[in-house]
Amino acid sequence: MVNACIGLGANLGDAQATLRAALDALAQLPQTRLLAASRLYRTPAWGRQDQPDFINAAALLETALPAPALLEQLLATEQAFGRVRQAGQQWGPRTLDLDLLLYGEQVVDLPQLKVPHPYLHERAFALLPLFDVAPDALIPGHGTVRDILGVMKTCDIAPIGGIMGGS
Repeated sequence: MVNACIGLGANLGDAQATLRAALDALAQLPQTRLLAASRLYRTPAWGRQDQPDFINAAALLETALPAPALLEQLLATEQAFGRVRQAGQQWGPRTLDLDLLLYGEQVVDLPQLKVPHPYLHERAFALLPLFDVAPDALIPGHGTVRDILGVMKTCDIAPIGGIMGGS
């Protein structure tokens, strides 16, 4: 079994409800157990500012699925929530985004999957929720979540409620 960290985000429709429902879906993945969920965070749109703010969160899973199989499950969950990925389009609005941020302390470098997530160490909108569930998780080549956040600006990102499973 491996601990995997998942980043969740959405900015279309009722994003808070979507993330809470997506958390329930993650808890139902085969050979996987939900260990923890972060608070919800409101994040200004990143990459493209001409879209609504995002709601972001993180989940800590224990899984027996290999990283590529876990990614397949995450992509299928996104599709079930209406996500349509368009080639060449990044950082746009989305009904649900599920990113495999960390897979234990493993480094995975496949054409369809890079773990740790290539920009995780630069993105406060992913690191703040991740801190809630795995503050001492190691991002290979960069340090722990706690250490990286200690020197990062996070002023535009704000928690908006309790844990994802709560209200």
